[in-house]
Amino acid sequence: MNLRANRVGEQMKKELSDIIGRKIKDPRIGFVTVTDVQLTGDLQQAKVFISVLGDEKQKKDTLKALAKAKGFIRSEIGQRIRLRKTPDLLFEFDESIDYGNRIETLLKEISSNESNQEN
Repeated sequence: MNLRANRVGEQMKKELSDIIGRKIKDPRIGFVTVTDVQLTGDLQQAKVFISVLGDEKQKKDTLKALAKAKGFIRSEIGQRIRLRKTPDLLFEFDESIDYGNRIETLLKEISSNESNQEN
């Protein structure tokens, strides 16, 4: 990924957090954290990685609501960031957080099993 795409991605991450947190009033949207934005080299598409606090239903509802509000979010981004063309947004769950939590849980289990075997 080139430097410009990285810089625009970081700027978009800040703006998206603000837009989703303050501007969208959809009750289906839970507590969302924008964890990363990856842009294609030509800045035409942006993959927005999010994490949502809550169960699977809340996560799915949030994703549906964000997809429905995509046009509004794109126009807000267009006003805030000066680009020739506002990138198309693709929302995805950031699985790395769940993956990290799972690894941490497994490591704790292993550690407690080892200490139990020593006793």
